[in-house]
Amino acid sequence: MGHLVTVATCSLNQWVLDWEGNLSRIIESIHQAKAAGARLRVGPELEICGYSSLDHFHELDVYTHSLEMLRRLLLDESTHGILLDVGMPVLHRNLRYNCRVICLDGKILLIRPKMWLANDGNYREMRHFTPWMRPRETELFHLPKMLADLQGDTHVLFGDAVISTPETAFGAETCEELFTPKAPHIDMALDGVEVITNSSGSHFTLRKLDTRLQLILEATRKSGGVYLYANQQGCDGERLYFDGCAMIIVNGDVVAQGSQFSLNDVEVVTATVDLDEVRSYRAAMSRGMQAAASTARYQRIQTPFELSSEDDDSDITKAPTLPIQPHYHSVEEEIALCGGCYLWDYLRRSGTAGYLVPLSGGIDSCATAVIVYSMCRIVLQALHDGNAQVAEDVKRIARYAGEGGVLPKTPQELCNQVFTTLYMGMKKQSSRETRQRAADLAAAIGSYHVDLDIDDVYEAQKRLVVGTVGFEPRFKVEGGSEQENLTLQCLQARIRMVTAYEFGQILPTARKRPGGGSLLVLGSANVGEGLRGYLTKYDCSSADINPIGSIDKADLKRFIAWAEKNFDLPCLHDFLTAVPTAELEPITQDYAQSDEADMGMTYQELTIFGRLRKLNKLGPFGMFQRLVHDWSIDREHKADDDAPYYTPAQVAEKVKKFFHFYAINRHKMTTLTPALHCNDYSPDDNRFDLRPFLYPPFWKSWSFKRIDMELEKIEKKRASKKQ
Repeated sequence: MGHLVTVATCSLNQWVLDWEGNLSRIIESIHQAKAAGARLRVGPELEICGYSSLDHFHELDVYTHSLEMLRRLLLDESTHGILLDVGMPVLHRNLRYNCRVICLDGKILLIRPKMWLANDGNYREMRHFTPWMRPRETELFHLPKMLADLQGDTHVLFGDAVISTPETAFGAETCEELFTPKAPHIDMALDGVEVITNSSGSHFTLRKLDTRLQLILEATRKSGGVYLYANQQGCDGERLYFDGCAMIIVNGDVVAQGSQFSLNDVEVVTATVDLDEVRSYRAAMSRGMQAAASTARYQRIQTPFELSSEDDDSDITKAPTLPIQPHYHSVEEEIALCGGCYLWDYLRRSGTAGYLVPLSGGIDSCATAVIVYSMCRIVLQALHDGNAQVAEDVKRIARYAGEGGVLPKTPQELCNQVFTTLYMGMKKQSSRETRQRAADLAAAIGSYHVDLDIDDVYEAQKRLVVGTVGFEPRFKVEGGSEQENLTLQCLQARIRMVTAYEFGQILPTARKRPGGGSLLVLGSANVGEGLRGYLTKYDCSSADINPIGSIDKADLKRFIAWAEKNFDLPCLHDFLTAVPTAELEPITQDYAQSDEADMGMTYQELTIFGRLRKLNKLGPFGMFQRLVHDWSIDREHKADDDAPYYTPAQVAEKVKKFFHFYAINRHKMTTLTPALHCNDYSPDDNRFDLRPFLYPPFWKSWSFKRIDMELEKIEKKRASKKQ
């Protein structure tokens, strides 16, 4: 009986309900695992149907087709000779379960349902599935005829059990179970299970990998063992990006790590591990006593299939894979790589001809454009690396089918084919500087750039009001009221949205691109503006996809500063130093519109409000109680502390202002453009942040009265200290 075992985990770029495509990627991962000598392969959560199938899980078709794909997998003899841990939904006794199906040589050994379901934030698993509520218990699952014929039996085991091979035992846990305080791997390890698989559908957010990796490392750091982490990678049809990073960990050390961002549809990570190292690591007496006292005993499903052999032990060319340092990307790299990979998946699967961005000359639309340029850079690198699928997609999308299938040589060349930037100016409102910044950026990244003015359309639309009701609205700087000023700003903003879609639909045809088609319009409202409602409903923030919709201003600035150097785009420096402005009001000698002045709060403050509201779950009164201490002008300041400092009255005013505008603009969030999810305080109403959109007036609310009462107490205490 040997002790050297080669195991494989993988990241797959699956697509919801792409039955045959998903199956082909699963089979390819098995082939790659076998070619590397692996005897155990684990794949992502719900890999057969795609994780983000959402309410399709209520449809019986999904369960029928999953079984049909499983049958095809079991019939494929090229997948035999290796233990398989495959993810799919299963209908059992009229209950829907998220399951792992453990297979070997065309037979099912065990169907293991998920016990602890993810049901927070973007996850809605308890809307679709039932958790398995009986740890370490099993029952019989009645196989449908299409599988019973293959199995040679009518039933297989269903429930929480582990697989026993001649030399070891392995057990499966699924995604969320790792994140729970009493994760299944703890009891499994105490019961002698040495190899644990985790199949995940874990989506990307900025800075999340460190948290995920620490949990995975901890899974074996205390208990010892081999841990195989699999994850989906890419956009599978939703606003989430799954960031792969398949890993193999032994006794708290990473021995293999896959890419976090990649255009590879199949990525297999393998390692050779020494089971004797696990046994030595577990020799601590305290651990042994806990294991001996544990009543958590798992049913073991016996198989004669060996993960290792004595022949392997005598092969001196085979050695355990050595530990490595895990790799982390910076936040700036995460934005560039996640955004670029997501946009490529979305573009190639949408069947459209490219993207269009209304480029204003400000940092937000600049960031969106640079993310598209990052996409083109990633695609060019994939072409250089010989990625056949990317080459096929480029030929189809960018119309490079002619001239012997010549592919683009530079990111700018690809960018010119798939990306249009559109500057829509107004003679009185748009500055020469913003127009020039937009033109400079377009030239640097190679986008097809259109520069136009919308004055004639704006004036024609304004004349409708004048001619119909006999009233001519004026801007504030021209003596108009707030309502007139707002009306004229919104009119321009909505004209820009209509114009963007008009050009997006006709430009591929006007440019005589083979096949014509239309462009997907990208939005550029950052997370703070969405939260505050600092945007016009159905203006050019309305789009098909918003790559920066859950990224805050500070991270966007860091990204642009990083891209200036790493993408060699010196023109980006001017965007960093420009004052953020919507340019919807006339520029005069004495007045130029400023976003932060309009909002009455800084972008930094908006980020703090957003995190406290969502992550810390604070309402108006709770937020005031927190910030009156955090922002206190009376406390001693640290030299490196860049937090804002205000009097208690100023804090109260800012908190009230935030919640007032949040409440009155809440309806806008129900129509926000679907945004690539990058932050855990995203105000995305459609999936992530479910709240009412009609509130009672906050200015009259009890919450605000309680703030005033607390403020009075604080001010009395401050006054007494000064006396």
